[in-house]
Amino acid sequence: MKRKIKEIDFKHKKSDRYRFDLVELEDILSRNAEDHNQFEHHKISFYVIVIITHNEGQHSINYKDYSYERGTVFTLRKDNIHKFYQTNAKGKFLVFTEDFVIRFSDKDASFKSFQLFNEMLGSPKLQLSNSEFEEVENLLHQIENEYREVNDKHSTEIIRNLIQVLILKLFRVKSKGKDNLEKKGHLLKFITLQEIIEKDCFESKKVAYYAQKIGVSTRTLNNITQSIIGKRAKTFIDEIVILQIKRLLINSELSFTEVAYETGFDDPTNFFKYFRKNTGFSPRQFKENHK
Repeated sequence: MKRKIKEIDFKHKKSDRYRFDLVELEDILSRNAEDHNQFEHHKISFYVIVIITHNEGQHSINYKDYSYERGTVFTLRKDNIHKFYQTNAKGKFLVFTEDFVIRFSDKDASFKSFQLFNEMLGSPKLQLSNSEFEEVENLLHQIENEYREVNDKHSTEIIRNLIQVLILKLFRVKSKGKDNLEKKGHLLKFITLQEIIEKDCFESKKVAYYAQKIGVSTRTLNNITQSIIGKRAKTFIDEIVILQIKRLLINSELSFTEVAYETGFDDPTNFFKYFRKNTGFSPRQFKENHK
């Protein structure tokens, strides 16, 4: 029997008409939410920028633990899976829907937003220098002032524009020395490829299948992934497959054999070999480590 992972929708404490919220890390950690446990894996349906302002801790994103300290920023897109760990760290969570920022941006800004929040194009963690953190902290103070103190008829638009500036500044940090984030021709193909793989990854794990889907040769598909993420297409496909398998292992009551068949393997033995080859763990070890 499947146990679907808890999906968290955007809910504003004041009103549903709001599409933005600013939350303290300390408040999240102390909550006793009725609909989910913040210390267990859950999937979000919105975007989040996490800015750590004091002390240290750990956060799990897509089943990988990341350490953080003052000046650490995490960018999470909708459908990411994360969980919290207890800590005495302090930080701010900027939470917003796609409607609030992305769809109000021009084409170029939307393009950069997609790249910033896409963990397949780079780590969801950024570590800011002191000067970079001062710039971000200044923007954060302006956003918080508009949200908590001013809060007039102009505040929503001001907050939206400040977040767009914040996204551009974070994109600048992420793209330093990474020419792949500026190669728009291949990047558009890469985005299409990623969407198709995430949808069809249990249907096929073959490069030729996805090359045909987007109308290019297997050689061109390898060129696309090599230019954007420095990996062959098969490696990229396997990374997405493994993430989806992990979701099933953690968040279902299926047996390992049932997971094998569910994820497109005709022989469970091949499933076990595939998972160990790509993670270094057996499915059982992975599930035990993430209980």
